[in-house]
Amino acid sequence: MIALTFTSLGLDQKLLAQVQRQGYTAPTPIQTAAIPAILSGRDVIGLAQTGTGKTAAFVLPILQQLLQGQRGGIRALIVTPTRELAEQIHTAVVAFSHGTGLRSATVYGGVPMLPQERALRSAVDIIIACPGRLLDHMERGYVRFDRLQLLVLDEADRMLDMGFLPSIKRILARLPTHRQTLLFSATMPTEMQALTSGTTRDALTVQVNASLPPTTVAHALYPVVETQKTAVLLELLHSTTTASVLVFTRTKHRANKVAAHLEQAGYKAARLHGNRSQSQRQIALDGFRNGTFQVLVATDIAARGIDVNGISHVINYDMPDTIEAYIHRIGRTGRATRSGDAFTLVTSADQPLIRAIERTIGHPLERRTVSGLAAQELGQPPTANRRPPTTERQRPATDRRKPARGAARRSAQRDNRPSSRSA
Repeated sequence: MIALTFTSLGLDQKLLAQVQRQGYTAPTPIQTAAIPAILSGRDVIGLAQTGTGKTAAFVLPILQQLLQGQRGGIRALIVTPTRELAEQIHTAVVAFSHGTGLRSATVYGGVPMLPQERALRSAVDIIIACPGRLLDHMERGYVRFDRLQLLVLDEADRMLDMGFLPSIKRILARLPTHRQTLLFSATMPTEMQALTSGTTRDALTVQVNASLPPTTVAHALYPVVETQKTAVLLELLHSTTTASVLVFTRTKHRANKVAAHLEQAGYKAARLHGNRSQSQRQIALDGFRNGTFQVLVATDIAARGIDVNGISHVINYDMPDTIEAYIHRIGRTGRATRSGDAFTLVTSADQPLIRAIERTIGHPLERRTVSGLAAQELGQPPTANRRPPTTERQRPATDRRKPARGAARRSAQRDNRPSSRSA
């Protein structure tokens, strides 16, 4: 079978120029499967993990169809669960549509409504929106979708998890029924099957690695007791060669505490969760992308929109609740042809989920230990000449020195209790 190229997909030369400019060489599997179907006018249900190129899989054919159609009015609507995802998609739209004259705008909460209202009234070609704020604008009566041709529901499973289903249904009720609908998701839970059957018509389902983590990620488990988590995290950061590190916690409160301990230990750390304002989120993401922050501590919902190249490590400070969430988390590293590492701190309570993950990926996960912690945890002074912790890599001598480990330990011992607050 001859592999498809972007040229063979029949894209406009202006789009092909931007595809090349963005560094794309060949379509990913989800792009190969989805783009021809979308260009043919079919409704499509795409099942693919983060990092597989699914954003380009729907953005490129949408731009192609809009270029061929008559200008005027909002012709494409992309609905996504978080502000970070909306900005990520908008960035892709702007990059690929450069030089085409197509216009796009974002609509989400946490920022003033007036600029968004102006964009909606000016009838841009593409709107990328979060459900709640979009519904607010629609109920004010100045949003017109009578010329809508394409609807995308991106990260549909996450929108259901976040309780957006009622808003989605209200939005759908106000959209033209004669349209092309594209639904992209990482998983297909039972409750989403009803949404797809009522939203799409004769949809083609394309599925790419929907149930397995990236093969470019190396997994390792670090069994710990709850009171050792912060100490182990600090040892891993100190003794492992890292670039950008994404740390996941279960709750907002825990994210704040872990980030504070990292800062006290001398690391440039930022936090990302539902209680942060839009400006705080943007500062955290921008700083993580440009290297101002070496570590980003995040909860699952807030981190869903993170699209940062070069993340070397994902560390699960807390285990997620499901296999799907685990796969989503570690998919932030090891993207494209890059390799990455996923470290998970596990307690005895996490063993059932660990066994389920091992069954899913088809092999046991490697168990590792961080040596030298036991004496410290018992309150004994560290041995002056003790060897570094047992990890797979050692930090090069050229890396900047970290604060004294004893100071890091004293900081770590303050964070020993799990929080019951929600993420």
